[in-house]
Amino acid sequence: MSAQRKRTQKRTAIDLLGRRGVMRRADLIDAGIHGQTLARLVEEGIVFRPSRGIYQLSNSNITENHAFAEAIAAAPNSVVCLLSAMRFHGITVQRPREVWLAISRKAREPKVTYPPVRFAWFTKDAMSIGIEHHVISGVRVPIFNPAKTVVDGFRYRNKIGRDVAIEALRETIRKRLALPDQILDYAEQIGPIGVLRPHLDTVLANG
Repeated sequence: MSAQRKRTQKRTAIDLLGRRGVMRRADLIDAGIHGQTLARLVEEGIVFRPSRGIYQLSNSNITENHAFAEAIAAAPNSVVCLLSAMRFHGITVQRPREVWLAISRKAREPKVTYPPVRFAWFTKDAMSIGIEHHVISGVRVPIFNPAKTVVDGFRYRNKIGRDVAIEALRETIRKRLALPDQILDYAEQIGPIGVLRPHLDTVLANG
């Protein structure tokens, strides 16, 4: 590889990572970046490799939600859910140590070495509704919206705790992040409306 081509690849890699924040090795290779260039950038300290096959600039502006971007880069067919989605929307005081990701029940569990993740298997219907996209550290991250997250909390109440699910419901209503009818609509589609409705009635009755 010529010196000029090396400089061009280096500049291209830095520009790509600057725009997108976190990228997989395969995507960088597809963009024309040679593996030797990536190795050299890591050796020079310009690029950081938080886990195998994942790259980001060493001087990236790291946010609290940066782990979401890294997790989605490592498991691109997943959606941020449950405690992580609750934290993102500000409807829980919980600080999960792992990124909670929803994946299809028919999917094979991705091998993610970093960041720490916890997978929840969702049905096809539950995976296909209520998704928002937020750009975090240059990555387009799918996250379930507040109403869907509340419903998922009651669906997985035995895993995250019934009190956490109720807290998320209460905060969503208090902060007006979703209308009661929106929450009930999701609950009717994927359940468990019989469990959720009494708690919603109580929250609404208490103002």
